[in-house]
Amino acid sequence: SSTALRCRELNDRLRQKLPYAAHVHLSAGIASMSSRTILQILQAIKSFDNFTPDNDPYGEHDFGEVHVNGERVWFKIEYYDKNMEGHTPDPADDKETHRVITIMYPEEY
Repeated sequence: SSTALRCRELNDRLRQKLPYAAHVHLSAGIASMSSRTILQILQAIKSFDNFTPDNDPYGEHDFGEVHVNGERVWFKIEYYDKNMEGHTPDPADDKETHRVITIMYPEEY
């Protein structure tokens, strides 16, 4: 759908701006890692392109798994309204949507 294609474009843009994306949330486990490891994780997510029907059933590029230093790391992009009070009514509308990427270990999900 055109909504999924627009979400994909906006989500890819967010990932590719790491670590300079506006809303990045690191889980406690990720935040406790060294700066070097965090930068490696961000780079792995930034260059991730292994989207499949299993990890991306809606074609929005909003979830993925990377491997850094032998550890599995997940990223998930979610869509909030401009006030960050709830989910956005239209995730394809970048003017009405705040994208937040959460980076975590699978066991922290």
